[in-house]
Amino acid sequence: MNKKEISEIKKQFTPSNCAITRLCGCYVDGEKNKKALIKEAFLSLSEEEMHKYFDIFRKTLSGTLGKNLLNMEFPLDQETEDGTQAFLLRLRNSKLKDDDLLEEFYDRIIQHYDYGENYYIILIHTVYDIPGKSSDNLEMFDASDEVYEHILCSICPVNLSKAGLCYNAESNTIEDRIRDWIVEMPDLGFLFPVFNDRSADIHSLLYYTKNPEQLHASFVDEFLGCTAPLTAGSQKDSFNSLVEETLGEDCAYDTVISIHEKLNEWVESQKDSPDPVILTKSEVKRLFEESGVQDEKLESFDRQYELATGEQSSLVAANITNTRRMEIKTPDVVIHVNPERAELVETRTIDGRRCLVIPMEDNVEINGIRITENAPSPE
Repeated sequence: MNKKEISEIKKQFTPSNCAITRLCGCYVDGEKNKKALIKEAFLSLSEEEMHKYFDIFRKTLSGTLGKNLLNMEFPLDQETEDGTQAFLLRLRNSKLKDDDLLEEFYDRIIQHYDYGENYYIILIHTVYDIPGKSSDNLEMFDASDEVYEHILCSICPVNLSKAGLCYNAESNTIEDRIRDWIVEMPDLGFLFPVFNDRSADIHSLLYYTKNPEQLHASFVDEFLGCTAPLTAGSQKDSFNSLVEETLGEDCAYDTVISIHEKLNEWVESQKDSPDPVILTKSEVKRLFEESGVQDEKLESFDRQYELATGEQSSLVAANITNTRRMEIKTPDVVIHVNPERAELVETRTIDGRRCLVIPMEDNVEINGIRITENAPSPE
C-alpha cells in the first residue's frame, strides 16, 4: 500500500463515512488471562465511544511507510490451509461472527505477543464500497463495482491513569482523583488484506508498530507468519557498514558526501510519489558507481551487500539518509549542515593535521551570541 491508498482507508473512520460492521475485543491482563470479551455492532455504540475508537483505528494506519508502517507479503507456506493467511481469510469471511475463530485469534495473539502488562485487542470488520474514479481522478460514488472487505486489528496497552487531585463539582471540593484503567493508543496492529491499486490483495498485510525500532519480530514471525524486515535504524547501520566495507581504506570524505548527495537527489526527484523510495541491491550499486566508487572496489559488492543487509533485503531511502540535515561528527565536535550546502565544509591539511574547515560568513553565533566578523582575534 502507498500513502494515497492508506489515506483513502483512513477516511472511512469518520461518522459520515463509517463502513465498520462489527467490533470485537478482548481485554487481557498481565498474567495473559482473558478478563473480558466484547462483541458489538459498531453503529450501536454511542457517538463518544465511536470517536475514541476512530482515533485508535486511524493511529493504527499512521506513521511513515518503511518505518512504522510495513507492507508484508505472506510466504507461500502461509497460504496453505493451515497457514496464517488462510486463517485470517476465514476470520474476515466470517464477518467476526464465528466465536470459535475469534477465541483462536485471541489465543494466538496472547501466545505470541510479548507484553507483561494489561492490553486490549480490538478487531473490526469493514465493508468499503469502493467508489469509481473518472478520467480526471474524481470519485464517482454511484459508479462502484467492487467491495473491499477487510479486518483491522489494534493492540492497545491499558494502564492506570496518573495519580493526582481533581475538582469535584458536586461537592465543590478538591479531592483525590479516582484512578481508572485507560486504553492507550496502539502498540501494534495490522490491516488484512491490503488495499493495493484500490483493490483487495489477499497475499499481503499492512503492519503497524508504534516504535519503529521494536518490530516485535517474534509476533511477526510466529503469529503473522511473515518475515520481519530490518528496522529503520538497522537499515541505516547496514548501509553505513556497506559503504565502509566497500570503500575500505578509500572511504574518503568527498566520496561519502557524493554518495549522500546523489541519494538525496534521487529521493527529491520522487518526493511527489505516494510510494516510499526503495533501494534494491542493483540500485545501491548504481548509486556507488555514480558517486565515483572505483570498479575494483565494487568487485566484492554483492558479497558485502548480502553480509550487511541480507540477500533479499531492500533499503528504504528515508531510513538511510536525511534530506534536511547532514551530520559530520568527530569525537568532540558535531556539525549539522544543510545537505544543499555541504560544500561549505572542506577537508584540508593545516600544519600537518587533517582539518575540517568551515568559512565564517554572515550570522555566525556562539550559544546565541552573534559574532562580529571584523573583531580582532586574540593573540
